[in-house]
Amino acid sequence: MAFIDKIKQQAKQNKKRIVLPESMDRRTFEATAEILSEDIADLIIIGSSEEISKNSEGLDISKATLVDPQTNPKTAEYIDLLVELRKAKGMTKEDATKLLMTEYMFYACMMVKAGDADGVVSGACHSTANTLKPALQIIKTKPGTKLVSAFFLMEVPDCELGENGTFVFGDCGLNQNPNPEELAAIAVSSAESFQALVGVEPKVAMLSHSTKGSAKHADIDKVAEATRIAKEMAPELNIDGELQADAAIVPSVGSSKAPDSKVAGQANVLIFPDLDAGNIGYKLVQRLAKAEAYGPMCQGIAKPVNDLSRGCSAKDIVGVVAITAVQAQMSE
Repeated sequence: MAFIDKIKQQAKQNKKRIVLPESMDRRTFEATAEILSEDIADLIIIGSSEEISKNSEGLDISKATLVDPQTNPKTAEYIDLLVELRKAKGMTKEDATKLLMTEYMFYACMMVKAGDADGVVSGACHSTANTLKPALQIIKTKPGTKLVSAFFLMEVPDCELGENGTFVFGDCGLNQNPNPEELAAIAVSSAESFQALVGVEPKVAMLSHSTKGSAKHADIDKVAEATRIAKEMAPELNIDGELQADAAIVPSVGSSKAPDSKVAGQANVLIFPDLDAGNIGYKLVQRLAKAEAYGPMCQGIAKPVNDLSRGCSAKDIVGVVAITAVQAQMSE
């Protein structure tokens, strides 16, 4: 069974309420029809009756809960709660009313904060910043979280590398140029996400253009230092670096270039040194290997809020909703 099919099965066992705030996009409703047909999650769609009717034409979304901020009886409660949460930042009732009536992502996060939903998926037509800003302001970070980061769950067809073609790539969506401490935090969080979602021991490779000192550069020093910090943060995890990509995932190359490593040649969690490398890397694998790329999934927020690539398909949204539902099960 493919990874995403296992996730869907797990999501069905304890269905969660996932909010989709992008009622202005047809892909939202194509995904909704599929999710409801497969009974993966209970969906809440935010929007006016006019835009929902227009964009869902011809699709069966009858089992979804439709919420119009203009008419929902709970809107007044959300406005008061938002004022309370943001009063230190000068939030007024007038400002909160305008925000919740016009910015559906803020409304979605208020539903989660109030306990009326379990997670949010957005980003098909919003930037990562517009997706994460409301989440960080309203839902906030998990206790003890040092850094909110993003990962892609990659499923590569006909591949024996990683966990039979399943990998976590981090951070490919959020942190531009993490310092060693931040890179270490990304590595530990990504390992935890892999363990939680895939259910297999993570083997974490800190990627570089060098393997174990084969080149010298400040960028390599950053990865080596991040590896040291990550091992201190989570000594129970298998983390190693710096490793080139082939040394990380190809057994013959790993045993040749890093014979003493417990990760080289076996890595299933790949940590990229910066956002440029991560974003380029996941898109190359997605397009050239015809891999499924689910994400960017967020880690470090108190409740699951996940981003989408603006180039996503309805099928991608279905997968991310299923993963979000499973994350919501785990955050109970």
